[in-house]
Amino acid sequence: MTEGELESETDNPYLRAPPTEFTPVEELSREAAEEQARLLREALHEHDRRYYVEADPVIADRTYDALFTRLESLEAEFDLATPDSPTQRVGGEPVDELDTVPHVAPMLSIDQSVEEHEVREFDRRVHEAVGDVAYVCEPKFDGLSVEVVYEDGVFERAATRGDGEKGDDVTAQVRTIRAVPLRLRGDPPRELAVRGEVYMPRDAFTRYNRERVESGDEPFANPRNAAAGTLRQLDPSVVADRPLACFFYDVMAASDGEEPETQTESLDRFAAWGLPVADRVERVDDIDAAIAYRNRLRDDRDDLDYEVDGTVIKVDARAARKELGSTSRAVRWAFAYKFPARTEVTTVEDVVVQVGRTGRLTPVALLDPVDVGGVTVSRATLHNPDEIESLGVDVGDRVRVKRAGDVIPHVDEVVEKRSEGVFAFPDTCPVCDSPVERDGPLAFCTGGLACEAQLERTIQHYGSRKGLDVEGLGGERVSQLVDARLVTGLADLYRLSVEELAALEGWGQRSAEKLLAEIDGSRAPPLDDFLSALGVPEVGQSTARNIAREFGSIDALPLDDEGDFDAFEERLQTVPDVGPTVAHHVREFFENPENRAALHDLLGEVDPQDVETDDGETPLEGLTFVFTGSLSVTRGEASDLVERHAGRVTSSVSSNTSYLVVGDSPGQTKRDDAETNEVPELSEAEFETVLREHGIDYPPA
Repeated sequence: MTEGELESETDNPYLRAPPTEFTPVEELSREAAEEQARLLREALHEHDRRYYVEADPVIADRTYDALFTRLESLEAEFDLATPDSPTQRVGGEPVDELDTVPHVAPMLSIDQSVEEHEVREFDRRVHEAVGDVAYVCEPKFDGLSVEVVYEDGVFERAATRGDGEKGDDVTAQVRTIRAVPLRLRGDPPRELAVRGEVYMPRDAFTRYNRERVESGDEPFANPRNAAAGTLRQLDPSVVADRPLACFFYDVMAASDGEEPETQTESLDRFAAWGLPVADRVERVDDIDAAIAYRNRLRDDRDDLDYEVDGTVIKVDARAARKELGSTSRAVRWAFAYKFPARTEVTTVEDVVVQVGRTGRLTPVALLDPVDVGGVTVSRATLHNPDEIESLGVDVGDRVRVKRAGDVIPHVDEVVEKRSEGVFAFPDTCPVCDSPVERDGPLAFCTGGLACEAQLERTIQHYGSRKGLDVEGLGGERVSQLVDARLVTGLADLYRLSVEELAALEGWGQRSAEKLLAEIDGSRAPPLDDFLSALGVPEVGQSTARNIAREFGSIDALPLDDEGDFDAFEERLQTVPDVGPTVAHHVREFFENPENRAALHDLLGEVDPQDVETDDGETPLEGLTFVFTGSLSVTRGEASDLVERHAGRVTSSVSSNTSYLVVGDSPGQTKRDDAETNEVPELSEAEFETVLREHGIDYPPA
């Protein structure tokens, strides 16, 4: 039997000992390709589950990569990609903002306390209402709560908790988390909404923070911040590159008659469906056993590979839960018994101000080393200038340091004032001496392109997909260029030589020539790409495109001391999606003398190409489109076409949506939402007609 001819799902060669060689794609019939792609998807889902859920892989990483690459080739050659394919985890088109979507069921809070008597009071209320109950004890994860919805066993959408009734649509972001199955195993309910916690494992967090520090990025304070910050990234490909995981712990809603009767049964079903659940879960008979569980978990917390800050005690029986009900804010059938924060008192020996790669200034207290919960702490964040003022802290003061699970502790309070006053936050950047500006409680260096502390980030962004897409300007290589003083500004990229690069550790003649060819190919970028690449605060690709269409040429921007920056800022505010705040940031960037000097140097090497101005023509202004299913062009190309003509593209349907464009294999949820909100559906042919009626050619050239 040859590849692509297997007839049974159980007879899947890619689950056991995958072949080391494949028949060339071009030699397969479409029928054989479809069957092989199906088997590969099935196998890769199972290998993902074994690796990310069971921690028991059965094939080597290189074998997995070979299977994945083969599936990519088949899908590309025969147009076989499906929404639940493992190849769809790599990310998606970046968005300008996260849409807000309603939850299937309310995501309510849980009452909590560190006091045992309040836990026993919770137990008393439960017994008064429903009598004797069993409890399920689970770790209280210190991550980000999400709702994940499956339809017919296939991942459909995901949202953050938000205000409990609605949250941010993070479907594209959660899709990239390999611990979250894109297709459930077994026989799940036709409609299923589950609640989970996205987190970053502690060992992965440590590795990831080390990589950030080595590449010049600011480290995350703790795994929770890392998870929350990652999940809210507007570019899903960034999320795909970060080591997130997820535990699931509750059914929010299921098809009629398919809800489990107990929490214990829910977790058993999750495991059968391939949804990861925590290993430290126990069913107990009474509150004394629940308290004992919490104390054991407290003692073991440092041995876990995920952050926990307490125990969640839940009534096991769903019938009892329904009888107990909830308040407008929190459920009455669960209680979080939290761990006390770990604190110690020590002395502030010095305060230093670090400049991050975004230009943000962060004050850090250098401490007389002290043991806090088994970890020696010698530095703690003071967060920002407002926090320093609020604490009234200065060098020499005795302070209470709180760890509370944080990897980077923080100063909680001054317990003994030994100094004369309060630490004076600098007015100029400690790296480049540029003025410091405040944005609410935060402080930023205004040096921009001229600040060396921000240089690595500036170069990486310049060469990223959001910039000029220069392959080879990753973190490690950029660090080498900066450390070797080969690049002290963006313009230096265009002055590099093969000899200089080839002399660096890990480089050779070929890699040097390849990078220089990539850099040389970016010398004449479109104006919008160039503006996006500069990293102007608040200016992403969409905003850069709109600004470029307004001004048309780099020469129309104020690049010298004679520029009328008042008129420039006023004109910016007429640009779509540019309000007063963004306009002010753009003005500040171009008004900064150091930025202008760096720009003039860069423009000696780069010639941004003019773009067509709008000339007042905004044919799709006021129209909002949502796409579902596969089109004859990529989703990104269709979205870009709409946005280039002043339309708007969002990821979910609401009452503000003008049209839902329906391609092949569409998602049912968006179609249901369109029907509910009375939003007209367009086929791709009808979409083309609408565009042509507005004078827009489709497909885009």
